[in-house]
Amino acid sequence: LALSIVVTLSQSSSRVEVLTSTSGLPAHVMGQFLEPAAFQEAANGERFVFDRRGQSVYRIDRSGEIRKIIEIGPERGRLLGASSLSLGPGERFAVADAPDGRERVQIFNLDGTRIGGFTLPGRAVPRLTLGNMVLNGIGSLQFTGQSIVMNQPELGGLITQFNLQGHPFQTFGVFRRTGHETNRDLHLALNSGIPLVDPGGGFYFVFQAGIPLFQKYDARGNLIFERHIEGPELDSLIANLPTTWPRRHNEGAGRELPVVPPTVRTAAVDPTGKLWIALTVPYLYVYDLAGEKIQTLRLRAAGPLQPTSLFFPSSNRLLVTPGCYEFTVS
Repeated sequence: LALSIVVTLSQSSSRVEVLTSTSGLPAHVMGQFLEPAAFQEAANGERFVFDRRGQSVYRIDRSGEIRKIIEIGPERGRLLGASSLSLGPGERFAVADAPDGRERVQIFNLDGTRIGGFTLPGRAVPRLTLGNMVLNGIGSLQFTGQSIVMNQPELGGLITQFNLQGHPFQTFGVFRRTGHETNRDLHLALNSGIPLVDPGGGFYFVFQAGIPLFQKYDARGNLIFERHIEGPELDSLIANLPTTWPRRHNEGAGRELPVVPPTVRTAAVDPTGKLWIALTVPYLYVYDLAGEKIQTLRLRAAGPLQPTSLFFPSSNRLLVTPGCYEFTVS
């Protein structure tokens, strides 16, 4: 890796810290990816890149040698319509895909050997998209090592935990009021978001559409607090939020769905429990354990960098796509 940028988190969120980087993974490595959408690192130092357009996963060992460990295809152990990768503790990771429009979760060893998985009933409904990337449903997958955490509002809550055989055993999180409760598709889209596991216990939920908002829950699913995501960088976006949503026919759903733009691109929790939120405007907000904003950041590579994924292999290192960049946080 070519460059590591040091970020010092201050206790003031009024100043925007601009972080500039000129390179990421070596060019001969990056040249093998069509669209890297996740860049993560295991405890043993091996790195994994999920190439969303190539529908494949690559492993990069500590010496820098790269190998494709999962190929494209609808069969078990391959990927088709994949949207996300989540590296769990230990030597396993999970990938979400959707062959023939059926949402599937597969679990792999670090060498790419499939060791389990399940398919959800019904067909995938893309309620929230960014470009051609589906953000909702299995696209929100988080792998804890013992369970799969997803946003499946169709099940009646914001956060659902599945066991590794695909059986839901916990659903919680109260839907926010949208004013569109009679329009089920729009109401569910505005309650779509990212469930995140807090390493100190409990969960965060970051709403990805409508008024920017996040909530924190304890391990039992009780709401601890709710915070609006606010800042001068968001004023214009919030002032211009849509009040009507065009509809587009979706073949998989068999009906027209409202086209709902996201306000949040991605989010992650670092090992100390701070919440990092990447907005659809080119800024990141960082929140402490009490839900107070402590930092406003901008990322820069060849130009402004808007993350599609954030991953913390340790408390002082951040991996980002696109570009597979590393930042050092102190």
